[in-house]
Amino acid sequence: MNLNSRTLALLTSLAVAVVLTAFLALASYFSSQGLVIALVVVFISCFMLVYFSYEALVFREVKNVYSSIEKIKRQEYKKVESRSLFNSDPLTKIKEDIYQIAQKKQQEIDELRHLQVMRREFLADVSHELKTPIFAAQGFIHTLLDGAMDDPNVRDKFLLKAANSLDGLDTLVQDLISISQFEKGVVKMEKQNFDAAKLMREVFEQLELKAADRNISLHLEVKPGEKIMLYADPNRIRQVFINLVDNAIKYGRRGGNIWASFEEGRKKYTITVKDDGKGIGEEHINRIFERFYRIDKSRSRDKGGSGLGLAISKHIVEAHRSVIAVKSEVGKGTTLRFKLSKEK
Repeated sequence: MNLNSRTLALLTSLAVAVVLTAFLALASYFSSQGLVIALVVVFISCFMLVYFSYEALVFREVKNVYSSIEKIKRQEYKKVESRSLFNSDPLTKIKEDIYQIAQKKQQEIDELRHLQVMRREFLADVSHELKTPIFAAQGFIHTLLDGAMDDPNVRDKFLLKAANSLDGLDTLVQDLISISQFEKGVVKMEKQNFDAAKLMREVFEQLELKAADRNISLHLEVKPGEKIMLYADPNRIRQVFINLVDNAIKYGRRGGNIWASFEEGRKKYTITVKDDGKGIGEEHINRIFERFYRIDKSRSRDKGGSGLGLAISKHIVEAHRSVIAVKSEVGKGTTLRFKLSKEK
């Protein structure tokens, strides 16, 4: 039962007045009228005493505490419900609000812990990714300095390997810069009308040798001569196409297939890149767009790449006000799709 200060004072005063009046009724020298007057006087006196005592000592302090909680909530949250600072059950209300604030703080602590783990993993991954090409180039150069410079064949071979390692290092640094710029929101999309079907054909031609090495067939599901006119940044979308198709080649099965298609909607086209490879486990789907995240850790170095391709693709697509949706089933393949606006 919810009791406020006035109700509590009323009940307490009534009980005291009834008990005292009953006691006075035992006295023979009190008339009926005197008992009524005594009852009223005692009741009013008790009510005033108890009410103001509760109000001053308990409920006013409760109001102050609740007022402080409201101030804290206004500082932490943009929206605060419009309601009175005092109701019929302030202690219960304060308890509920304290629980809510504590729950919110715990969620923030858990999020900070998660971010701390991600930061540690990111630093470890960056250190490893930078160390690999640096150590490789360093080893080749030191070998040349130790005497291999005198043999032209060895010299050219080691210089070429050192150059490839440094090129890989440059690609990694450029990808990290791109990620940083996208996260800061300083990259501006140079949107224009372009033929996405032609762009995808160029990407297929660029990657066909890599696909042939794994006996993977590339299929563009577009009619001969058909144009898919989109309004976006063609250079950035080319980067997305390359990353998605290249990723499908690296993690697809040998002798498999990759399909690229465009489905027309009312205002946008849905671009789909699909493969019939190994697929992605459900526990990995939400993490494949994280920086340096690889599903198969043991084979990541053999497959090359910076581990940032999907992360960069995600940022590019989001900069076009779209999202990449992933659908995958282990043993059956993976489908990635996103939408882009039609030509203007």
